[in-house]
Amino acid sequence: MATILPFKKPTPQQKNAGKTLCHNEFHKWQVATEKRFDVKQGQLVTVLRCARCGKEKTRLL
Repeated sequence: MATILPFKKPTPQQKNAGKTLCHNEFHKWQVATEKRFDVKQGQLVTVLRCARCGKEKTRLL
């Protein structure tokens, strides 16, 4: 006989985990250390990357 697999529908909390905060501009910024010098501006910059969605922003030192 065949094995019956239970299909579980994800709850709304599981479905939207990590998306609603970034959608409302509440990002979880972390410093990305790969790139520290911007050649075009000629200055040291800090690259911040959101841990949830991956969006990046830069900040001058």
